[in-house]
Amino acid sequence: MSKPTIFSGIQPSGRLHIGNYLGALTNFVALQNSGQYQCVFSLVDYHSISEDYSPQEKREMILDLAANFLAAGVDSEKSILFLQSQVPEHTELAWVFNCITPVSELERMTQYKDKAQKQSKNINMGLLDYPVLMAADILLYRATAVPVGLDQKQHLELTNVIARKFNRRFGNYFKEIQPLWTHFPKVMDLKRPDKKMSKSDPSGCLFLDDAPDVVLKKLKGAVTASAAGKKSPGEENLMLLLAHFGQAEEIAYFADAQKTGTLKFSELKETLARDISAYFAGFREKKQALLNRPEYLAEVLGQGAQQARKIAQTTFIEVKQKIGLL
Repeated sequence: MSKPTIFSGIQPSGRLHIGNYLGALTNFVALQNSGQYQCVFSLVDYHSISEDYSPQEKREMILDLAANFLAAGVDSEKSILFLQSQVPEHTELAWVFNCITPVSELERMTQYKDKAQKQSKNINMGLLDYPVLMAADILLYRATAVPVGLDQKQHLELTNVIARKFNRRFGNYFKEIQPLWTHFPKVMDLKRPDKKMSKSDPSGCLFLDDAPDVVLKKLKGAVTASAAGKKSPGEENLMLLLAHFGQAEEIAYFADAQKTGTLKFSELKETLARDISAYFAGFREKKQALLNRPEYLAEVLGQGAQQARKIAQTTFIEVKQKIGLL
């Protein structure tokens, strides 16, 4: 591959929301269409099984996520789009990395602590080992950069630690990864605007395929209360969404209303609901059409896996030679 490679993945663990779209999918499409990179995007299903889940729902989640990628504009002719579990070299390389990664490096990961707290009855090895598999995901494709949010900074740092450890022990092979930071601010929960929007609380979450009446209902219930004379986190969150989805004249109108203290939240919410629903109208239509063709989605992922394996197999053969197994 003559172009520098970037890798990123999303877990098939539930419906995607507006935060996922602004923080990841739009960035993926922009990078793909820039023509500057070989883009490798994965549905990282092995990562997702460290959480509690239903096997039948998992199959549906995989197809749903694939439809989200394609409906948002990821093009399987321009990018490699595949299912992680269809490329066994991911877990094979992760095992090699396990053998050079100190347990102490994993125990200090803040996301491990957070996830372990959330599912205290299922603190499994996958939660602890997640960053090692993530490092394998990235380095398997000899990627040089990763589009990522700041919440993944610690994991990305560990990826580079692992790359350096491998190179010192077995000879230079992996390049360190540069982050392509996603600069879009976090989209906050509509009900709890001090918390990041999450699919775990559907009432405060705007999903990409929410029908217009659902979008309106959720926005009407958005919390906007604040102390006198202060902008509330909820208000700022709605204005953030307006800045991305609203019309120029609407953005100017509500910004002026904020300054003059005449902002009517009911008017803002109705405007925002209309704009968001209109923005995703085409997306909803494309996604549903794709979901009606599950065999096509499976074909796209299968073809992507074939492309990914060509790269992954080459890397892993070279890794085995480096570590003395070939």
